[in-house]
This record gives sequence, C-alpha cells and structure tokens, in this order.
Amino acid sequence: MLQILKSEKDTLRELDPASFEKDAWINLMDPSSEELNTVKKLVGLPLDILTAALDEEESSRLEIEDEYILVIIDVPRKRDNDRYETLPMGIILMRETIITICLEESDVLTCFNRMTARLFDTAKRTNFLFNILFRSATNFLRYLRQINVRTDEIERHLRKSMKNEELFQLLEMEKSLTYFSASLRTNNMVVDKILRLRNNRKVEHLIKIFEEDEDLLEDAQVEYRQAIEMVQMYSEILSGMMDAFASVISNNLNMVMKFLTSMTIILAIPTMFASFWGMNVGVPWLDKAAGFWAVAGISAIATIGSAYALWRHNML
Repeated sequence: MLQILKSEKDTLRELDPASFEKDAWINLMDPSSEELNTVKKLVGLPLDILTAALDEEESSRLEIEDEYILVIIDVPRKRDNDRYETLPMGIILMRETIITICLEESDVLTCFNRMTARLFDTAKRTNFLFNILFRSATNFLRYLRQINVRTDEIERHLRKSMKNEELFQLLEMEKSLTYFSASLRTNNMVVDKILRLRNNRKVEHLIKIFEEDEDLLEDAQVEYRQAIEMVQMYSEILSGMMDAFASVISNNLNMVMKFLTSMTIILAIPTMFASFWGMNVGVPWLDKAAGFWAVAGISAIATIGSAYALWRHNML
C-alpha cells in the first residue's frame, strides 16, 4: 500500500503521486513492485534503498549519504496471545520528504493519523523521525507489560495443574523476550548514533536537531534503556520460573515413582505367600480346614506391616 500524506492546518491531506508536493510523508506498507517504482520516480532513490527494510532479517542501522539518511529500526508486533516478534521499519530522511517503509501495518505508524495530526508535522522531518523512534520505544514497553501479565497468568495455571500447554506458552514468552532484547539493544545504538549527529554540519541539510527535538530523542533513549532493563529483569524471572517448574516436575515424578515402587513391594507380599503355598510339595496346614484362612491372615498381617513400615519412612 502506498500513501502520500501532508500536514495542513492540524490535519492530514492525502495526495496522489501525480500531485506530489514537498514536505509530504510517503508511507509504504508491504508495497508492490509498481508502488516501489512509483516512489523511485518521485524521489529518485535506488530500489535497493527502498527495499532495505523489506527483509525480515534486516538489522537496525543508520546509513548516511549526501542525498538521504536511512534509519532502520526494529518495531514490535503481536502475532497471537503468546507470540511477540519484531520486524524492521525503514525511515528515509531527504531534503524535502520523509519516507517510511514496513512489511506490514504497525502500531508505531497507525497512531500518526488525522485524529492526531495536530501533534506532528510532516514538514518537520527530524521531529517526525524522533516521534516515530519514541513511539517504537513506548510500544516495546507496552508489549513487555503485556508479556509480564500473561506470564503471571500462566504461572497461576501451572500452580494448579502441570500441563505441557502452559510450559509451551512460557517458552513462547521466553522467545519473545529474546527477540525484544536483541532489537532494543540495536535500536538504542541507532539512537545513540543519531544523537551524535547534532553537531555534524555535513548532515544539517538532511537532519537539523533543535533543542526540543533533542529532548524528544533523549526521551526515546530513556524509554529504550528502560525497556532493555525490563527485558533483562523479565528474562531472569522467567528463567528462574522455568527452572523452578522443572524442579517441581522432577520432584513430582520422583514422588510418583516412589509411590509406585512402594505399591509394588506391598502387592508382592500376598503374591509371594500364594506362590509358596501353591507349590506341589508338602506345606503346613495343607490338610487343615482353616489352612487357607491362616495363610491369608499371615499374608494380610505381613502386607499391613510392610505398608506401615513404608509409611513411617515416607515412602507412601
């Protein structure tokens, strides 16, 4: 999808490629080849720059050229209840326009719409870039809180019943935190590099950082660092929880095996007595009318005694 938007009197005006104007925002979301070629003709950028963020394995980075600055960051996305991932988003700053490129619709960009148009200006490209970075950081924090809440829910379920389903859900949470940790660290490195551009006169024609812009970027940096700390803390908690539940499962298995072993011993005693008195040889009380009951009684006493002894030793 290709959208061309421009801030105008606290709202956003949508343009078509034929009426493209400077200070517009070009938003490409899972673009087709035709849309990419259209943007290429409008701004004169090579296709490999426009498609850089369309590779799911692309890492966060900052690339500076005479005609543009390419910023690639990872943004969070939620697949289902227990699966969180990241995908790359490209932001290209040029002299007269800003371009955003992403493989799919992202919450980071959907918040920049007609309802919130008074809060940003597509003509202030540096400020708009920093707003996107800040929104990305706050989205990471929001998803991290969701992961924490979901982890607590799974923990409560696991306390009641040890099912494989809950353990697999915890594994998904752990995987999500791993993705977030890697993305947050590389995003924070990109923000650090952008901050170092504030006194670089060579890029002033592309990115000019005013005092209020610098404050916004520093806020984004603080949010990223907070998210990194939260990921580390949640990862440690989740790792400890997984180890604890593994120990509980192992302990439960040991208890079951101990109980089954004790029951095997107890049930073997009547079988042993029956085997002895069932041999084709002379045995006590063979010709007695009460012989069967005598053997059964001795067997019962031995069985009960064994059960009591095992119980006293916490084997039952």
